[in-house]
Amino acid sequence: MLKDFATAIVQTLRQRGFQAYLVGGCVRDLLLGREPKDYDVATNATPEQVMSIFPETYAVGAQFGVVLVPAPERDAARDVSAEGSSKSHAVEVATFRSDIGYSDGRHPDEVRFSRDPREDVARRDFTINGMLLDPLSGDVLDFVGGRKDLAAGIIRTIGDPEQRFGEDKLRMLRAVRFAARFEYTVEPATFAAMQKLAHQIQVVSRERVRDELTRMLTEGHGRRAFLLLDESGLLKPVLPEISAMKGVEQPREFHPEGDVFVHTLLLLHNLPNPCPLTLAWGALLHDVGKPPTFRVAPDRIRFDGHVEVGVKMAEEICRRLRFSNDETGQILALVDNHMRFGHVTRMKEATLKKFLRMPAFDEHLALHRADCLASHRNLATYEFVQQKRAEIPAEKMRPAPLVTGDDLIADGHMPGPKFREILTAVEDAQLEGRLPSRDAALEFVRREFPV
Repeated sequence: MLKDFATAIVQTLRQRGFQAYLVGGCVRDLLLGREPKDYDVATNATPEQVMSIFPETYAVGAQFGVVLVPAPERDAARDVSAEGSSKSHAVEVATFRSDIGYSDGRHPDEVRFSRDPREDVARRDFTINGMLLDPLSGDVLDFVGGRKDLAAGIIRTIGDPEQRFGEDKLRMLRAVRFAARFEYTVEPATFAAMQKLAHQIQVVSRERVRDELTRMLTEGHGRRAFLLLDESGLLKPVLPEISAMKGVEQPREFHPEGDVFVHTLLLLHNLPNPCPLTLAWGALLHDVGKPPTFRVAPDRIRFDGHVEVGVKMAEEICRRLRFSNDETGQILALVDNHMRFGHVTRMKEATLKKFLRMPAFDEHLALHRADCLASHRNLATYEFVQQKRAEIPAEKMRPAPLVTGDDLIADGHMPGPKFREILTAVEDAQLEGRLPSRDAALEFVRREFPV
């Protein structure tokens, strides 16, 4: 286990005459009775000394006193199995340090290594992440009141909040994420500093912002996180399209819960936990096209074309936040198809089967279920789809083609755009059970598409 490996690193460093402790989020999680996802060690050994003791070390940030010690392969493999992930498993070992200046709002201008753990803790972000643990004795070194805040459920910066956030603006998003994850309260002075400095979040790289938002959305507390983003003033600078949902009313007969923002946050609350990245973002953006298409018609409020507009807006957001092409494609598919569930009971059999076999359809279905629970709460369509998926065998859902392009050429058709029309017509007739054999399919083509 990674914990045992981290403990062994601490023990080895101690045997060589150095101070060494577990530090940061792993200490917080252990005190909360949670299994940490990773382990960090803090020590007064310099990076060079750490690397001499552990020859396999990777110097990922030696200038900041940070190196990675990879776990033995058997331990890493066991942790990968437990996590369901192939990510690299290693323990981060960092030298005690104090940081001088943060002119870029992220990296210290100067790092001074220290022999005093108090100095090292003083530069960290929040009190609940600033405790040190001796894994050999179980003793906790708490110089910042972390245990008290952990017991009280408070997110508080270490020292002056404006200084901490000025050093790394991303810490404001981390405060929101931790408060949402643990259902804690942000301490008033810390929250006030976030509100004052929220506009400065725009200096943080889009990738770092994306990753923090993704964690908020996938950890099971998205609704709470986005309420805090809004209250802190961070939502508008990071996702103005979501902020624009506030106050956009919806027809009460379909959405008794309230406006588009309220609906979207309720939907996030109903997502599965853990939640795939693409499903989480698809859920957040599924109605992003409603604010610009809002209009009050004589009969009721309408959002004509909101899906098409939403797809374009979602694509711009995905590009802005630098999602991969595959991630972007699935997020856009979720936005593009979420309204189609309203037609499933009236779909032709071929259309229904094609709909049900869309890539990652489980995500589409999960989004539909959460969408229903966040509005009218009627799951009849969801149950209908579940029933159809159970009833239709795989070979009927995606049967082997009866006719190929070679068959069309042999019959005298010239390759070109017409091929797709013919092959689609044949597949639809096959899915509807009207073409039981290859001969029947060829006869269908000759009758409907004569050369």
